[in-house]
Amino acid sequence: QVQLVESGGGLVQAGGSLRVSCVVSGPNFSRYAMGWFRQAPGKEREFVAVISVRGRSIYYADSVQGRFTISRDDAKNTVHLQMNNLNPEDTAVYYCAADARDGYYYASRSDFQYAYWGQGTQVTVSS
Repeated sequence: QVQLVESGGGLVQAGGSLRVSCVVSGPNFSRYAMGWFRQAPGKEREFVAVISVRGRSIYYADSVQGRFTISRDDAKNTVHLQMNNLNPEDTAVYYCAADARDGYYYASRSDFQYAYWGQGTQVTVSS
């Protein structure tokens, strides 16, 4: 079983920064494209960012472009999401997810492509 555990969520003031992380169990982390999604109160889950195998491709949602940075550390089975210039609209539960398909360049924005999900970590941005 592949398990994903997010951490780093919390409360931050508008304009501040926060880094959330996700540790993935098992031997195949380096084969997974890793995505971040979020779900705000009353809204559906939305794509935030994705990084492909070896970090060859990275994509961001328009709403976070220029503010968020996704990265991965294959030696530690970890993916990070550095969030800067946060605003209250970023308040959500943030989920990491693993795309288990074989492929060097997969970097899907669609949640149905992700086989494994973490439990989520709450990020709250105050005004």
